[in-house]
Amino acid sequence: MNAAAVSDTITQEIQIKAPAERVFTALTDPEERLKWWGGPGARFKLTSFESDLRPGGKWTMRAESSGKPVTIRGEYRIIEPPRLLVFTWLPDWYDHATESLVQWDLEEHAGLTTVRLTHSGLATEEARNSHRGWPQILGWLEAYIEQEQSI
Repeated sequence: MNAAAVSDTITQEIQIKAPAERVFTALTDPEERLKWWGGPGARFKLTSFESDLRPGGKWTMRAESSGKPVTIRGEYRIIEPPRLLVFTWLPDWYDHATESLVQWDLEEHAGLTTVRLTHSGLATEEARNSHRGWPQILGWLEAYIEQEQSI
């Protein structure tokens, strides 16, 4: 396969039965993120999340992944509640990791929010392979919010 034909981007989309504002809060509030990022029996479980939620602000996530500690760092680029969140992403779990970009687009219609995650800048096969967990992460977010909405 021609390397130029390989996309450096992962895109995933789900719908959550909740207002966009509620989804945005779950994505950005450190206490909330700790509650949902890593579901029951998950091999990736968030242990801490520090966040300076402003453009140029830094964030750090620490987690256990298959029993090993990992850290992901980044910087917020765009924050437009409740519809857009963009930040850089730099994981420490594989050699030669380079900074990539994660974008969350939220679009609400009648209490149903379409959540589109775009992770770009994954230039190597190793980088793309190490980020195949986004569908599971989106599932944790959906389950957390929808369970809360049904109470």
